[in-house]
Amino acid sequence: MIYCCWCDEEGKVIDDGTISRLEQNVYRWTAADPSLRWFRQNGLNMDVQVEDISEKVAALALQGPTSARLLKAAADADIANLKYYRVTRGKIAGVPVDISRTGYTGDLGYEIWMPWKDAIKVWDELASKGRQFDLHAAGMLALDVARVEAGLLLIDVDYMSSKKALIPSQKYSPYELGFARMVHLEKENFIGKRALERDARNGVPRQLAGLEIDWSDVERLYEKFGLTPAAPAQASRVAVPVYSEEKQIGRATTTTWSPTLKKMIVLASLQTEYAKPGTQLQMEITIEAIRLKTNARVVTLPFFNPARKTATPV
Repeated sequence: MIYCCWCDEEGKVIDDGTISRLEQNVYRWTAADPSLRWFRQNGLNMDVQVEDISEKVAALALQGPTSARLLKAAADADIANLKYYRVTRGKIAGVPVDISRTGYTGDLGYEIWMPWKDAIKVWDELASKGRQFDLHAAGMLALDVARVEAGLLLIDVDYMSSKKALIPSQKYSPYELGFARMVHLEKENFIGKRALERDARNGVPRQLAGLEIDWSDVERLYEKFGLTPAAPAQASRVAVPVYSEEKQIGRATTTTWSPTLKKMIVLASLQTEYAKPGTQLQMEITIEAIRLKTNARVVTLPFFNPARKTATPV
């Protein structure tokens, strides 16, 4: 499997997702936004067939420290030898499944792909076997926190698809989103190559960065109002300005309290010169409908990167 992004002719990101190689010449490509038309348009005159299987396949994410042990108990598949970003086949509750060592949490985890009509059987089997592994169902609110800890972006929140952008500043190069490792300029040809060669050569004006909020400074600001700050229960997707002294130099796109790290953490798009780890900045914070600034520091992404994420589980 690979994690990838695809661009328009100007080298601006349309979307990002994963590609799984299931057979010699059979691949499954996932996308957050509908991209079927783009795939088919760019597949014209090529020896390729594109089929939309969105209504045929269900996906289930099994994530966390005990996920490997649970799968070994529940799945008839070679989980022990499944390496990071690899995919294998097997059965769960008699249902044929593809199991990939991937996820959107930044922890040890797997994604299970199955025929949609049999999804409940797989869910019930994992739920039954999962009791001894402290399994809990989790939704998007929990996932939103975990993916920020992992430094993973969400389209329409941390960046906008170039298809939906109304002005040039709403379009992003892969080099502005931390996707540089996905760009292979040595390839013979691909959509947006010339523009991306320029970005690689000249640099880009913005960078994705992580921020850690100075919680003691947040407490100080709340104390002025006679209040005590409470750690928010869910991530905020409201973009707010980031400053260097009085100059706005970017924006925070997602902000959350990390229960794992016990810190307030932020994904932000910053002017490149301010995106270096260790840079001291300020971020807007609103208390009692009054806009203030709190101290923040640029840190290296991801915020949370446990060794078990990529290690072979025992």
